[in-house]
Parts: sequence; C-alpha cells; structure tokens
Amino acid sequence: MTAVCEYRAGLEGIPVTQSSISFVDGHRGILEYRGIPIDKLAESSTFLEVAYLLIWGELPNKDELEAFEHEVNHHRRLKYRIRDMMKCFPESGHPMDALQASAAALGLFYSRRALADPAYIRAAVVRLLAKIPTMVAAFQLIRKGNDPVQPRDDLGYSANFLYMLSEKEPDPLSAMIFDVCLILHAEHTINASTFSAMVTASTLTDPYAVVASAVGTLAGPLHGGANEEVIDMLEEIGSVENVEAWLDARLASKGKIMGFGHRVYKVKDPRATTLQSLAERLFEKYGEDEYYEIAVALEKAVEERLGHKGIYPNVDFYSGLVYRKLGIPTDLFTPVFAISRTAGWLAHWKEQLAENRIFRPTQIYTGTHEVDYVPIHGR
Repeated sequence: MTAVCEYRAGLEGIPVTQSSISFVDGHRGILEYRGIPIDKLAESSTFLEVAYLLIWGELPNKDELEAFEHEVNHHRRLKYRIRDMMKCFPESGHPMDALQASAAALGLFYSRRALADPAYIRAAVVRLLAKIPTMVAAFQLIRKGNDPVQPRDDLGYSANFLYMLSEKEPDPLSAMIFDVCLILHAEHTINASTFSAMVTASTLTDPYAVVASAVGTLAGPLHGGANEEVIDMLEEIGSVENVEAWLDARLASKGKIMGFGHRVYKVKDPRATTLQSLAERLFEKYGEDEYYEIAVALEKAVEERLGHKGIYPNVDFYSGLVYRKLGIPTDLFTPVFAISRTAGWLAHWKEQLAENRIFRPTQIYTGTHEVDYVPIHGR
C-alpha cells in the first residue's frame, strides 16, 4: 500500500530540519540570532562577531574575536589563477554568476574534505568569509578593464570591501552602516538559498561547493535579486505624484510590488525598519536620494491598501537605497547580500555536518503508467 503524502507547493510550512541558529516570529516582527534580538546586534555588534556567533554558537570573548578577525583579515587575497580566470569572464555577465563560478573554483585549491577535522572547518570558514568580498570587488573592477584593488590588512571587514570597490578609504559612518547591513542580512532561518546549501552539504561535498550552490539560488529575483528590482521599480514610478496611480495599475494587473510581502512576516520586517533608519542617517550627512520620498510614499500607499493582508516592506525594500548612497552599483546589491549570508550558510553547513543525513524527499507522481513504446518510424 502506497503512503499518502500531503503536498504543499514550495514546502510551505513543512519543517525540514531542527536548528538553533536563528528564530523568526513573523506575526510579532521578531528576528533573533542564537536568541539575541537582531536590533541589539545591529546596535552593538560587528559583522565578524555576528558571524562567529552564528557559526560557533556563542559570542566570542575579546581574545577569540581578535584571533578570528586577524585570520580573516590575512586570508583576503585571491590566488592569481582565480583572478586570471575572472578576467576571462564576459564583461556583460552578472556579478552573481561570476561569484558562483569563483566560489566553486576555490574548491580546486582547497579540495581536501576533512569534514570531521575542526581545523579544516575553521580554515574553510575563514577562507570563504575572507575571499567572497574580494571576489565581488575584483569582478567589479575587472569588468571595467581595471586590475583588482588588493585588500588592506589594516582595514576592518566592511571598510576593506568599500575600499576595494573604489581604492578610497571610506569614512567611519559609511563603514559602520555597511557593517550593520551585513549583520541584518547574515541569517534568516531556512530560506531558499540556505536550504540549497543544506541539501548540498548533506552529500558531504566540500564547503566551497555548498556556498556556490547557495549563491546560485540567491541570484533569483524571488530571493536575493529582489533588491535590484526595487530600484528599477522606484525609477519606473518616477515621482511621489505618480505613486498612487502606479500602485492602482499594478494591483489591477495583479503585478508584483517588489520589496513588499514575505513568506514569514505579516508585519513590517524588523530589518527593513533598521535599514530605513540607516538610509536616513546617510541622507542626513550626504544628501537625500531622489527615490527615498517615492519609497516612503509607496510604503504608505501599500499599507493602506494591503496592510490588512499582512503585506509590508521586507528587507529588500530599503537596502538598495542604502547601497546606492554608499556608491555600490545596482547589480552588486545581490552579491553584497551573498557576502553577508555566507555567514548563515556556513552556520547551517556546520550544523548539518553534526548530525548529517542526506536529503532525499519524495514526490507525488502525477504521470501515467504502462505506456507503450512507439518506434521512431511510427511517431
């Protein structure tokens, strides 16, 4: 007798693992990393401290954090063969595709799979956290015909990335705000890219393939790519005066409003609230963004029409405005998301290894049976 399975598209609401890494309450707008509320981490922590927390399960002490930061800072450089490979990528290619290929290539240089060795685990964590930002910045310069800017060991994690994009040392406010952005995007339970990472990890392949698979999943417009499309949407709207008419037309055509709605959150995403405040701090110092007033007006209009359905801004809605003000090109928004989310992917990779069982879901077959084969001359 065949067991009857309940089918839910996209595995909606179906647990696929047990995890102690992060927690979301979508009805109360709560996000915690290892039990610590995201707003407290955004206010007091740094990205590398948060990465340590996610991956090893507890906040590091002073010596542990300094040692971890030192390791990451001194593993930022890329093998010259990886840089040469990136120079062969087409200039028109999307940076996420370049990042996926480059992350996978790391496995060629560090192919030993000693998954039971804590030293191997730590080295892989350090390499990926250190080199992913360098890859993103390198491709940005290479596709413009320039040599990559070498990382600086004396700069912090976020300041160094912004420096590698422009060869200009960022001011402390910009570096701090970018670091908070990385904290906010670092982890979010079993989203699509994290699930992709876990499935890949369950085969006991190397961590570079795990991250590469997650990068490929994050690239889609229904996941990480949404932050790019928010900017396109605000540009299309054009002005505050056009918001109401644009929204009415979009709702009438049943089109998607990028940056709004979430599978889990039924209130405003707490990360969106923090990102909006970060944007305002940047605008206060460096001047307004022409799209910000449009975004605020659109949020108000969407809340009036769709708030009763639990549709509010998600993390993608304001993040692009912050990145724009930091001088980050639009098509680098999702790679920046990947820089941050690498911490979460690695945390789930490590957790998966602890009690691994390969993922092998079942299906509900909807095809036919006992079909005759028709030779080619009879078709």
